[in-house]
Amino acid sequence: MNRVFKALSDPTRRRVLELLRQRPMTAGELSDQFTVSKPTMSAHFAVLREADLVDADKQGATITYRLKLSVLEDAILGFSSAFGIGTEPTLRKETQS
Repeated sequence: MNRVFKALSDPTRRRVLELLRQRPMTAGELSDQFTVSKPTMSAHFAVLREADLVDADKQGATITYRLKLSVLEDAILGFSSAFGIGTEPTLRKETQS
C-alpha cells in the first residue's frame, strides 16, 4: 500500500490516472499532456507500474498504458477501513440510572 500512496502523492501521476480513466493511452499521448520532459514522464510511469496502478503493453516502440482500477479501489478501501471511513459508528448504550 505504501507504493500506491507514493504514486498518488504526486499531482502529475494523479493526472495521468485521471486521463487513463477515460481510455488507454500511449506514453506519447500522455506525455503530450504535460510540460515536463519525456524522461521525467517515464519516471512517473515507472512509479505507477511499481504501484501496480497501470498496465503497460509494449508493441514495437509504442507503450500503451491502462488503468488498473481494481488495485486503486483496493487501496482506497484499505485506507478507508483503516480510519473507519464508510463504516457505521458503534453506538454506545445509554445506561439508565
